[in-house]
Amino acid sequence: MPPPNIILYDVSSATPEAWAPNIWRIRFVLNYKRLPYRTVWVEYHDVERTLRSIGAPPTSAGRDGRPVYALPAILVPQRPSESPIVLSSANVIVEYLESAFPARPVFPEGSRALQVAFVHYLNDVVAKPLLAIMVPLSHIRLPERAQAHFRGSSTAGMPGYLAPGPQREQAWLAVKDKFDFLASLLDKNSGADGDGVVAMGRELSYADFAICSLLVWIERVSPHDGWPRMRQWSGGRWVRLWDRCRDYMDVL
Repeated sequence: MPPPNIILYDVSSATPEAWAPNIWRIRFVLNYKRLPYRTVWVEYHDVERTLRSIGAPPTSAGRDGRPVYALPAILVPQRPSESPIVLSSANVIVEYLESAFPARPVFPEGSRALQVAFVHYLNDVVAKPLLAIMVPLSHIRLPERAQAHFRGSSTAGMPGYLAPGPQREQAWLAVKDKFDFLASLLDKNSGADGDGVVAMGRELSYADFAICSLLVWIERVSPHDGWPRMRQWSGGRWVRLWDRCRDYMDVL
């Protein structure tokens, strides 16, 4: 039986581009595995309502104990007599896709635990300095109604936005420090151990798609500031990784 036409739920943007990094991790895996899918775009204000309507599980709980619903989510149709499979949370989705559709694996044999741990490290350590720069810039990419939510009563633009100047330069230096250290780790996969570009030696894996999802975020949301900087870091290694992942950047 051919694979089902999966639905990937992504956040709407004021411009017709996909940029959210957690959702790109899913899109990369779907494209790499050559699974048929289509994207359903959801406005920020409609995320909880949409995910509740399809039966998606919450991704966390708020301080008040209420469930929190967040993208990404996928819906996988089953036989007409069966309910669809609906999942949320990027790592949960990727692990399901790997188990349900094992062809073209993104977890090379025996690497699943280490890859998931690496992605947690990527999110919790490497990407952490990015948030101060990228989150306000990402909010500016949202449709006006969602931007108004994040602006609140502010009349001075998007709260947290770092204008060009010393503070932004310092923030990018902190980002560079984390990515330089990550590059030093990946460089160990050179020579007999690999091509020096990808995490598992020579073949693309989930770890590479997680890194490249951050690169896509920067390239789409900060194309004239952040991305030109990153292209120069570590002798161009992030551009080389981008080029390795380029074939899996379709937005369907």
